[in-house]
Amino acid sequence: MTQLIERPFGFDDDVPEVENLSMAQAINRALSDAMLADDRVVVFGEDVATLGGVFRVTDGLARRFGDSRCFDTPLAESAIVGIAIGMAIRGFVPVPEIQFDGFAAPAFDQIVSHLAKYRMRTHGDVDMPVTIRIPSFGGIGAVEHHSESTETYWLHAAGLKVVVPSTPADAYWLLRYAIAERDPVIFLEPKRRYWAREPVDTRNPAEPLGRAVIRRAGRDVSVITYGPLVATALTAAETATASVEVIDLRTLNPLDMATVAASVRRTGRAVVMHEGSRTLGFGAELAARIQEECFYELEAPVLRATGFDTPYPPARLERLWLPGVDRLLDCVDDAMSRP
Repeated sequence: MTQLIERPFGFDDDVPEVENLSMAQAINRALSDAMLADDRVVVFGEDVATLGGVFRVTDGLARRFGDSRCFDTPLAESAIVGIAIGMAIRGFVPVPEIQFDGFAAPAFDQIVSHLAKYRMRTHGDVDMPVTIRIPSFGGIGAVEHHSESTETYWLHAAGLKVVVPSTPADAYWLLRYAIAERDPVIFLEPKRRYWAREPVDTRNPAEPLGRAVIRRAGRDVSVITYGPLVATALTAAETATASVEVIDLRTLNPLDMATVAASVRRTGRAVVMHEGSRTLGFGAELAARIQEECFYELEAPVLRATGFDTPYPPARLERLWLPGVDRLLDCVDDAMSRP
């Protein structure tokens, strides 16, 4: 269950309630509103202050809140997370940024050995309200270490909540909820969705952490995905001959298995889609959970549309590596052809 710190959950009254925002702008607004509501919230990372971040997600925060609340750090990811842990112990609410997904590896020990365990280690006496923002996944033609799917690393570390928005509105609200958590949150931002736009209502809360949503209703096959591939699944559903239901998980931990199971019981078939490599990807866990909970309702095996079991390829081969509409439609057709 989501446990929120008792602090103001305010908004910037100088901006409209509903605006047409890109995901990058929605995240910026969420950070700004969180910092405005609570002066313990601090944002830091490589180039987040002066430059405004590689994707300009933190643009303007240092000018508005000062260099004591939004500041640049050395190129040392382990130190960035270590600083966040220390600041949380002292009562701050840190929101550090790891510049790219592949750069999280140097911080792995701090995240898994300390950040994830500290609250339990202190029997709940010390909160660890750290939200680590990580631009993640592929689809932008970036070089090595800039297009990784790291979600399963963090999901295997008990104590971390893992959030993956797919829309600007969800990016705003899920980040607000994440910052209000007592537990540490890994917030994976799909880079190729940074420039997607939609109206964002910053006054009426969206579904909280731990709630999946059905993006498209269907009768024949449930497609379960998250983050950058939700849009891909919706495109595939429009052209599929079967009636495809698309579920956006939004948070991977806590996982809304009730919504997934209810969908699969209605359709009798399931396809799980994610960018990461197939072996031990999150799809394997979902397939196992669906088989355990929905075995007697399944009309076909749970299938997976995923990346390949190879290192992430050079940019010119990225389109062939990433799971797309065709790979998903092949799985849907296969599921429908099973007796």
